Amino acid sequence: MSVDIQTVKRVARLARIKVDEASAARMTGELNAILGFVEQLDEVNIDGVEPLTSVVAQTMKKRADGVTDGGYPDKVVANAPVTEDNFFVVPKVVE
Repeated sequence: MSVDIQTVKRVARLARIKVDEASAARMTGELNAILGFVEQLDEVNIDGVEPLTSVVAQTMKKRADGVTDGGYPDKVVANAPVTEDNFFVVPKVVE
């Protein structure tokens, strides 16, 4: 795939980037080099290759998914203006 100056200007306009003629000509070469590299990647045979999340085999560290009160309800409500049985007391807002 090859990019020309008109394509560079169109992409710049869509991205709302101001590009002058000299910059457009320079960017044409840069974008063509990038696309050439991407085309080289298409030539790599990846049949039978599983996707990787890391190059080192590892398992995710997981904690137990349990519901707790945190173990310190007194600290949780310590700064509340009004509490009752370790719950926040708020004024009624719906009639």
